[in-house]
Amino acid sequence: MPDLDGAPFVAIFGFFFTIVFVRTQATYWLARLVVVQTVARTAPRNRVLARAQAWSLSPAAARGTAALNRWGVLAVPLSFFTVGFKTIVNAAAGLTQMPVRRYLPAMLLGCVIHSTIYATVGWAAWEAALAAAAGSPWGIAALVALVLAVVLAVWVSRRRRTVTALRRPPSPDGL
Repeated sequence: MPDLDGAPFVAIFGFFFTIVFVRTQATYWLARLVVVQTVARTAPRNRVLARAQAWSLSPAAARGTAALNRWGVLAVPLSFFTVGFKTIVNAAAGLTQMPVRRYLPAMLLGCVIHSTIYATVGWAAWEAALAAAAGSPWGIAALVALVLAVVLAVWVSRRRRTVTALRRPPSPDGL
């Protein structure tokens, strides 16, 4: 087995597999719970469920559902080649009540894809970025600038979404 800077590949792969498996399963089951609550016409009892229920009506959820409608169960493992869309597709699988017997094998294949990418290319990129930052003041400055740019981009994106939501007129049926 290859050895990545003292850490065996199997350990790194297992680490990433565990993280993506737990996160993906949580996303799928939370979305299924939202559907159950919506069908039962009960208000969510906590903030997480309320936010998930609101998200289920968003354009992102519609994109995930459209991907599932177009590609079927293949959309699940294919989504693991992306960043961000993976969560949308797995949540859409829960929202559409994709049967677990179909979802689980597709999700496991996706977890293997994700873990392989992150345990090889992703790990190497991470180590290269840390080495560059640690070896030069310019590397540290570039890393700090990158982190600040990401934080700023997330803040601007959330602010725009909030402003857009506030400007949107209420629907006639109150939803």
